[in-house]
Amino acid sequence: MEIDLIFKIAAVGIIVAVLNQLLKRAERDEQAMMTTLAGLVVVLMMVVSKIGELFDTIKNIFGLS
Repeated sequence: MEIDLIFKIAAVGIIVAVLNQLLKRAERDEQAMMTTLAGLVVVLMMVVSKIGELFDTIKNIFGLS
């Protein structure tokens, strides 16, 4: 597993957390929720691509192609 992926996910989490706190303090709860959801979607897209690579590797190892 690449360590870069972990750092990218952590960076997205930190940025989303900071933006969430700033928006909540400005009483913009709807935008804070949308920011959190956008961060979640970005991280899920990163993870889904890696899971796809994992399934391709498993297919190649067992010759299921």
